[in-house]
Amino acid sequence: MKLKVNGIVFSYKSTPILKGISLELDKSEVLAVVGPNGAGKSTLIKCIDRILEPKKGTIMIDSLEVRRISRNDIAKRLGYVPQSGTQAFPATVFDVVLMGRRPHSGWRDSGRDLEIVHQTLCTLGLEDIALHDFNELSGGQKQKVIIARALVQEPEVLLLDEPTSSLDIRHQLEVMSLMRRIVSDKGISAIVAVHDLNLATKYADRVIMMKDGLIFAAGKPEDVLTEENLRNVYGVRAIVKHDECVPYIIAVEPL
Repeated sequence: MKLKVNGIVFSYKSTPILKGISLELDKSEVLAVVGPNGAGKSTLIKCIDRILEPKKGTIMIDSLEVRRISRNDIAKRLGYVPQSGTQAFPATVFDVVLMGRRPHSGWRDSGRDLEIVHQTLCTLGLEDIALHDFNELSGGQKQKVIIARALVQEPEVLLLDEPTSSLDIRHQLEVMSLMRRIVSDKGISAIVAVHDLNLATKYADRVIMMKDGLIFAAGKPEDVLTEENLRNVYGVRAIVKHDECVPYIIAVEPL
């Protein structure tokens, strides 16, 4: 499946947020969206998933325009993972993940639905906490459960909105490594909005850098996350080094 975004414009009341965003996502690709606060990263993710409705532009899944697809059918093709730390469910882990099967089964769960949930929990190493209360989990565990809920939708694209924003460094690495492995193993694609630029360089195939609702730069991590771009977009002096061709960034001071 190919996802194509063309000329998306979005405003909150009179405040423009997205000012004509275009991008393409290929199969088995991880695309990181980076940029400072207010650049429009989360808004872009929500427009793609039709949580928000763009004022202009089109979002195409293969030859179908997203706004002409039912919400149920969108959920079968796009799996949305919201920001970490924002979810609360008075339910067990198993039941939270089972919610992801609703687009396929409605409110009558089949044996296949239960098997898909079980397999997904095992794949993500969550089987031992399947009957635990979701609200009693750690932040990292909760985020893995939400990813599992998106996966059982059997989507072709994962949309992750700052999935590591409230996690410690170990859980950040675990969540991003899990996302990368899922894309590889299942042959799907992912768009991930992320603040930590070093996570973007480590786990993404391509990076889009946003500034003021526009795409400032796009391409391979080493081509986008340069000292000059960091200065122009983030207003910081940074040092970019490389480890086995993968860039890593050391922020030095604000300008």
